[in-house]
Amino acid sequence: MSISSRMPARLSALAATAALLVAGLAGPAAASANESAAPAGAAAATVNLATNPGFEIPASSLADWGSVPGWHCYGGPAEASVTTAAPHSGASALAVTPAGDESTGKCAQTVSVQPGATYTASAWVRGKFVFLGATDGTDRPTAPAWTEDTHGDWQKLTTRFTAGPTATTVRLSVHGWYQQGPFAVDDVRVDGPAPAPATAAASVPTSDKVVFFTIDDGWQTSPEAERFITDHQLPITAFPLPMAAAADPGYFQRVTSTPGSSVQNHSVSHPDLTKLSPAEQQVEICDARDSLTRRFGTAPTVFRPPYFAWNADTLQAAANCGMRTVLTADADFSWGASNIWHEGTLSPGDVVLMHWSDTLAGDLQRALAAAEVAGLKPAGLTSYLR
Repeated sequence: MSISSRMPARLSALAATAALLVAGLAGPAAASANESAAPAGAAAATVNLATNPGFEIPASSLADWGSVPGWHCYGGPAEASVTTAAPHSGASALAVTPAGDESTGKCAQTVSVQPGATYTASAWVRGKFVFLGATDGTDRPTAPAWTEDTHGDWQKLTTRFTAGPTATTVRLSVHGWYQQGPFAVDDVRVDGPAPAPATAAASVPTSDKVVFFTIDDGWQTSPEAERFITDHQLPITAFPLPMAAAADPGYFQRVTSTPGSSVQNHSVSHPDLTKLSPAEQQVEICDARDSLTRRFGTAPTVFRPPYFAWNADTLQAAANCGMRTVLTADADFSWGASNIWHEGTLSPGDVVLMHWSDTLAGDLQRALAAAEVAGLKPAGLTSYLR
């Protein structure tokens, strides 16, 4: 059977599925009718949790080539791009042209939510058979909002979902349908209560005789440092930039193979976050999370702000990207230094900063010696963070 001959069957199945969802789950029409009604008992302020909702934030030169900031478009730049042609509002919108008969042009993002909270998702769309939905974290299957044809105009899609009792994220997606042509998306919203801000810390409160080695950036991968980490079975916390990690992912997998080690978040392009808007901060943190999760299979939960520069917006943006802790340090052993930013020797719970560089093997040796003098052992960071 040819692809084109399967289209009517696909469209019939689509219509039947959508009708069942609307009948059983209060689909897009019902959601639109009740759009102004607040969820029962809701007291928390509602905010838009979508990342780069208006597609106004430009891609960093250090982001994945052709990426749409805040979004993962499955067909890549061959299908999805930002356009300035006739956006719904602002200066730009998302334009998607499915590249083949088997593509729906899907773009998605992970949204952090409060367990059990109810959210309203909406987007303005233009095209034929365009869908907006939330999955992977909702408490039950949720009807997608969709339109058969906007007839060349912008149309608002709206649906509601409730996060599962233990869910901290959901997957928001927009897509078209097979052989239905290009579509556009703008002004996406996920309105509801935000996660609590991340916790800022420079050390870890513990009476255990442990210290935590953290290593930033990743542009210089030292074989000598890898051997030292392996020979001493050091648990380390790596904070590589996504592009640096992509250049040699095997290296970072090897150096974090000791139990307790992990790869965590250090932003996309290493900016001073205090000079960015909250929305720009969220893109930097969420895009790094997504890239590292795809690369290493585990989502980071700790964020190291570049230059240790952060503000209240950083704590909320980090939480919106699933980070529980914004971590600096209280000792620096980078590039031959031995700086402890408190009196005396290293103390239990101290976080030691280092960098992936040609001096790292010596830096690790010096940091390990300082820990031993203080009667401390390196330990895995994430098991000590709540």
